[in-house]
Amino acid sequence: MTDDSSRTRRPARGRVVIVLDAEIDGIPGLDLRIRDGRIDDIGRSLSTDGATEVIDARGGAVIPGLHDHHLHLHATAADAASVRCGPPAVPNRRALSTALAEASADEHGWVRGVGYVDTVAGDLDALALDALHGSRPVRVQHRSGAMWILNTAALVAAQITDAAHPGVECTADGVPTGRIWRADTWLRTRLPPARPPHLGALGAILTGYGITGVTDATPDLSARSAAALVTAVTGGDLPQRLHLLGVPLRGEPAHSVTPLPERVSVGPYKIVIADSELPQFDALVDRIRTAHRGGRAVAVHCVSRAALFLLLAALDVAGDFPGDRVEHAALVPADSIADLRRHRLRVITQPGFLSQRGDYYLDHVEPDDLDDLYRCRSLLTQGVPLAMSSDSPYGPLDPWAVIAAASRRSTETGATLNAGECLTPAQALAGYLTPLDDPGGRPRRIRRGAPADLVVLRAPLEQVLREPSADAVDRALFA
Repeated sequence: MTDDSSRTRRPARGRVVIVLDAEIDGIPGLDLRIRDGRIDDIGRSLSTDGATEVIDARGGAVIPGLHDHHLHLHATAADAASVRCGPPAVPNRRALSTALAEASADEHGWVRGVGYVDTVAGDLDALALDALHGSRPVRVQHRSGAMWILNTAALVAAQITDAAHPGVECTADGVPTGRIWRADTWLRTRLPPARPPHLGALGAILTGYGITGVTDATPDLSARSAAALVTAVTGGDLPQRLHLLGVPLRGEPAHSVTPLPERVSVGPYKIVIADSELPQFDALVDRIRTAHRGGRAVAVHCVSRAALFLLLAALDVAGDFPGDRVEHAALVPADSIADLRRHRLRVITQPGFLSQRGDYYLDHVEPDDLDDLYRCRSLLTQGVPLAMSSDSPYGPLDPWAVIAAASRRSTETGATLNAGECLTPAQALAGYLTPLDDPGGRPRRIRRGAPADLVVLRAPLEQVLREPSADAVDRALFA
């Protein structure tokens, strides 16, 4: 893998790029001409006359650029500047206290922690966090991304003194516990003002992995956040194509009708079915119907069995719409797969969690649920479209690590979680090759006239897939 930032710049119009001696669709020794950002010709012994750049693939495969169908760009960039609060870097209470004490604060004196899990220091609240580090305002995000824990200094600084928002957990006496559930947008209004993080470094990392398109799945994007994401694309910090799920529906306060640039698109409407507080059934039906009436599919966050069943029941009433999708689908009972297919749902999943958290699942997930965890093969064999993604920063960003996880389903210590759900590496890669607006659909192909968002690998594809690794990526090309 390379993180050479110079390779994140898209070629100027009028440039002609020739790729020599490449394997394309399993056929070795082919050349590829790219003109004005599109594939102009494929053949043998193509002339290099007039080329502004010539790339010798040396027999390596050229494949379509990978698409990560579910991540959170700003959160991933912010994560890089946050203190680690969970395994493997922080395994216990003492290590967490040390990490917080040594952490650098932001310009406003706050400490931001990420990746906390209760195996480190139990069920954290403000008082427990005070005992670990109470001298500065601290906010720590749970590894799931569903909850922030604030210490007392942070609660005071943010002026959170009561249940000012439904996500603010309080005691029976109405005193905030410091735990704030799925209220990121609201919480930002209580924090010191901060600009959205720059995405240049992240754009280079994605490029090094061969990722040329991303779907930002952050719900309820503010107008400011959405504008910053679009600016990152138009300004060149983010060379990837960008698909947005969190754009509000028409008529909602933050909705923007500003024309979008060529490489940015708006996808389905993101709905979170939070396990901490399941929505009212009628309200969920209404949200789905409103999105469908406005011509948008829905992308529904479902981690638990209860959330999935609630969604399926709501679709029975609201009806389905082309492009409706389930995000995560962490637990899918076998008898619900037929309902997924009946509602024409596609599943965007993250098997990378198995390699990152598999041992935790073995210890904490009910044994009867393990066979239902992050299903892959059974969904494909029963006709449910399946796409791969990272859920970064909560899951591993490296798509090649996710491909390996999908094909091995191994935990950190080498245990196997439901081998019957293993995909072949080629099947897992295909889940990264589908279009941003058709996750789980037909994988993109190298063909004349197609946009030249491509990856040049260092070896033939079959060889690369024997041991999937980002080291096999030579470079990414952008239309």
